Amino acid sequence: MAVACNSSPLIAMSKIGLLDILKSYFKEVYISEAVYNEVVIDGGDLFGATEVRKACWIKTRKVRNKAAVNALCMSIHKGEAETIILADELNADLVVMDDLYGKHAAQEMGLKAIGTLGILVKAASDDKINLPDTLGRLRSSGFWISDELYDGLLEL
Repeated sequence: MAVACNSSPLIAMSKIGLLDILKSYFKEVYISEAVYNEVVIDGGDLFGATEVRKACWIKTRKVRNKAAVNALCMSIHKGEAETIILADELNADLVVMDDLYGKHAAQEMGLKAIGTLGILVKAASDDKINLPDTLGRLRSSGFWISDELYDGLLEL
């Protein structure tokens, strides 16, 4: 299964030491140049920079349809826009991003989308992680989860 991934899931999973969960679920993980620049170049010494740079299983690709990216940039950020267009160009099975507007834009283009929390719920259902512990670590790392969503996820 091939996926196009945005920066937020890469950074969040790196912060809690679970970036390899993506590798365990997805045969091919692609990121756009904008996402690579955001995480690795602009990220410098921040979480995700070293992890993504060293992950040979994460492939960086140039988006060809710049006009489509520019059109999407009217409502979402460049990283999300490039991720969605890259997924479309690669016929990816899934878009991995946390931005709600980005997910909606992907779905409007007929793409399936999942976020960091969806991946963690899947990993918990497969007994790869302890969900309450992982969500606690994620929240402690600065990842915002509403109390209502947090409680709902724990009820799963």
